[in-house]
Amino acid sequence: MKQAASMQKEIERIQKEMSEKTVTHSVGGGMVTATARGDGTLVSIRIDPKAVAAGDMEMLEDSVVAAVNGALAEAREMVQRAMNQVTAGLPIPGLGGR
Repeated sequence: MKQAASMQKEIERIQKEMSEKTVTHSVGGGMVTATARGDGTLVSIRIDPKAVAAGDMEMLEDSVVAAVNGALAEAREMVQRAMNQVTAGLPIPGLGGR
């Protein structure tokens, strides 16, 4: 019981820590960059003005989606790595798994 309570405290600490950490993912040679937090929230999207000037809106839209999905995937992976350190890889539902 004591070990479970200790693990729960550590999980809560890591979740708080991960909600403050960010990851960034770029596509199109840096034309679109998305930044996300470990809690799965999108922090920012940066679009190089050259991408807008090119006038290919479909490509730009696809790039934004790819950058956001990449940043969110990296955030999930960051959380999963941190949780695996605490849970020793045990599959505990709702704790950063997919």
